[in-house]
Amino acid sequence: MKTLLRTSTAASLAAALALTALNTLAAPQAKPANASVSTPVTALQYGSTGVSDDVHGELKAAPAYGDLSHGPHGTFIRMPAGFVSHVHTHTGDYWGVVLSGVAVNGLPGSTDVALPAGSYWFQKGGEAHVTKCISPNECLFFIGQEGKFDYVMEPAHK
Repeated sequence: MKTLLRTSTAASLAAALALTALNTLAAPQAKPANASVSTPVTALQYGSTGVSDDVHGELKAAPAYGDLSHGPHGTFIRMPAGFVSHVHTHTGDYWGVVLSGVAVNGLPGSTDVALPAGSYWFQKGGEAHVTKCISPNECLFFIGQEGKFDYVMEPAHK
């Protein structure tokens, strides 16, 4: 029962963190930083990230706030069903919340821990890892990062 309560609490906390980030930090670049904003899902504009698993397609990104290629940001990421990233690192730490689908984020060769909608992960910068979408439908994540996003493939996996 304690495990069930902890799991439920963790999922609720992850969802609350994502909503808080969206509601308090989301500000389109065209508006003042202190302007309130509400963006329906139909208005999100996804663009290329250049990150692919060479089988299932490319990750697509839509900004909520900031600019993932230049600095601090909150970004929606669409990952195709079946996607398995190459072993890679990021320069900076980031956190992710699964909004739909079932994801995995872990060390290379580790046992997969399924992360269904409402789940959270933290990824330490510089740590090699693999990210997957193991659901039959695409995965949708919200990620937040203090610096710019990068994707550095491990030399043995280039």
